[in-house]
Amino acid sequence: MNSLLRGKVWCLDDQVDTDQLIAGKYLTIIDPNELRKHVMEDLLPEFSKKAQPGDIIVAGENFGCGSSREHAPAALAAIGLGAVVANSFARIFYRNCINLGLAAIEVPDIRSHFRAGDIAEIHLSEGYVKNVTQGKEARFPPLPTHILEILDAGGLVNKVRKELGTA
Repeated sequence: MNSLLRGKVWCLDDQVDTDQLIAGKYLTIIDPNELRKHVMEDLLPEFSKKAQPGDIIVAGENFGCGSSREHAPAALAAIGLGAVVANSFARIFYRNCINLGLAAIEVPDIRSHFRAGDIAEIHLSEGYVKNVTQGKEARFPPLPTHILEILDAGGLVNKVRKELGTA
């Protein structure tokens, strides 16, 4: 993974739960390409049709609360999302994102720095996110090397497969 991510911002508020990201009625779907068609269909109906690879979600508090199932981050990753940046994350959702190769960055008060459609740059190894449109910047602890390696491999399973030579 490039340690610099850049994309158009989609803004979400506080307490966005996994059922809002992918509704429970789609839990029997395991094909990521099918899941992606239903991402946030009630919350942001246009998202699955208009989101582009590299786009970035900027959200408020406790993003990904609710169920611990992997369908929600898997569906976001299937869209090609560059990252999710939030004031805070539900812990299991955060780890599921990393395990599936989707960058999840926690930056206190980041939601107040962005409006929908702004362009964001995230410098993973340097520890800052920049709103290119508004010229605002916020810092976060740089991601550790082992997390960057997981993201670069496209997820934890892929990283382990590469290390074992079974990829």
